[in-house]
Amino acid sequence: MELTSILEAILFSAQKPLSLKELRDVFAGALEHAEGNEVVRAFKRVKEEELTTALESLARHHEEADRSYRLTCVAGSWQFVTQPDYGPWLKALVGHKARAPRLSQPALETLAIIAYRQPITRTEIEQVRGVAVDGVMQTLLERGLVEQLGRAEVVGRPMTYGTTPAFLEYFGLKSLEDLPAADELRRVVVPRPEGFATVDPGLATAPPEALTAAAEGQGALSLETAPNESAKPADTAAEPAPEAAPQIPKPQE
Repeated sequence: MELTSILEAILFSAQKPLSLKELRDVFAGALEHAEGNEVVRAFKRVKEEELTTALESLARHHEEADRSYRLTCVAGSWQFVTQPDYGPWLKALVGHKARAPRLSQPALETLAIIAYRQPITRTEIEQVRGVAVDGVMQTLLERGLVEQLGRAEVVGRPMTYGTTPAFLEYFGLKSLEDLPAADELRRVVVPRPEGFATVDPGLATAPPEALTAAAEGQGALSLETAPNESAKPADTAAEPAPEAAPQIPKPQE
């Protein structure tokens, strides 16, 4: 009996997608239901690498056979799914399951930034998009596509965000490595807050009138201004338009 055949039977009978850990638990527990069966005993301690190899081989077999269903891995879990071409007949059989409303373009753009740059703070997201994202972030959090990961090691320790397994399921991705290449987005420099400037080591911050910023190689630049004298803005080049967020794949129907 081959490992691929055993996996095919397990996944065909499963009521939900199964991860590698869950599959290993099935193999470990099978011995209780087949005492003395040497084949079952031989697969009791099957390794995850062996499972992955067998699952990938099984997926290729079904794909090459051009069957009405295929084996796929979504968010780290394996399951059999029917080909989209057979959707009309299946909907007539089991009914059409209403799915959550589609994401808006601002939500997709924000989600793409988080997916490629996580962990990332809300301020950093707004720096990339160029607009406030409070409402969009609330929507993504409520939909379970984004979650809080922790706090950034910067001044104020803002919350950082990242994608969830539900994000992978929504877009039919095996892992984040399956996202389209986004080298340009990753190269965007997002300045992080620095520590507060101080005059004396014992002070948390310096009074505004005493604060000076030193420009490297250009001497000290005083931030003090004479009373009733407005500072003249320096000539600056036009800032480039914000970079468009990459497109992430459309969710599977």
